[in-house]
Amino acid sequence: MHPVPIPDPSLTIRDLLACYAEWGVDSALAEEPVNRLSDPDIKPEPAPPVAAGQGADAAEPSRRAPVPAAAPALLIPGAPPPEAAIAAARDAARTAPTLDALRGIVEAFDGCALKTTATRLVFGDGNPEARIMFVGEAPGRDEDIEGVPFIGRSGKLLDNMIAAIGLDRTRAYIANVIPWRPPGNRTPSPHETQICLPFIRRQIELVDPDILVCLGKPSSQAVLDLKDGIMRTRGRWYDYDTGRRTIRAMATFHPAYLLRQPIYKRLVWQDLRTIAKALQQVTAARS
Repeated sequence: MHPVPIPDPSLTIRDLLACYAEWGVDSALAEEPVNRLSDPDIKPEPAPPVAAGQGADAAEPSRRAPVPAAAPALLIPGAPPPEAAIAAARDAARTAPTLDALRGIVEAFDGCALKTTATRLVFGDGNPEARIMFVGEAPGRDEDIEGVPFIGRSGKLLDNMIAAIGLDRTRAYIANVIPWRPPGNRTPSPHETQICLPFIRRQIELVDPDILVCLGKPSSQAVLDLKDGIMRTRGRWYDYDTGRRTIRAMATFHPAYLLRQPIYKRLVWQDLRTIAKALQQVTAARS
């Protein structure tokens, strides 16, 4: 997920509304930002008086609203702390013998507060026996409503990407690192990502694809433990160790990013050609 870009001034109202819908802007709140994590009962301290001779400039800092810290991960009252939730997720994920069992475990898991703000779980889509698996970061508004990953404009573009290598959703598997939509499409916190990471890792192990494709920087950094940005990491092969075997993995751009920066579609086409060639080699080796 990425910061919301400034809309192109040439867009029509219809285009602008479509962009807002894609970014997850689904309600109008106010003209000024509001820190909804703050305690409304706490009154700000009055500004100290300005000493004589200091002038108006000296009083300016006290008139400014305090800059709130970055919003922390939401916490469920009574829920275990993040470190305990990560350990609980890891232990629970290990026990899943099938994808259906894993889905039930994730649905019952209460260690991630994103579950309380999402409409529904977005677990996965496609063929669980597919030779290729795509992993994004987190669901958006459309996915949250339908409970299916990668639908809407981003989903249509991903479908086109899959079609470019001669496949469709019946011959691929699709999931996200985070199975619940973060409120307002915000970026998941590091703790939220770490809590959900054991579930997507077990999901990859159970699908057991020959090719793993991470869509975007957050997915590639979480799943493949890469440190560099997507510009440096895309188009290269990496090894993903499931504990039973090593899977060939590649990072490429997220479809949502391509909708904002279509110039990079040519690089994705190069990545897809490399992936298609690798799939052909897998098919030949199996025949």
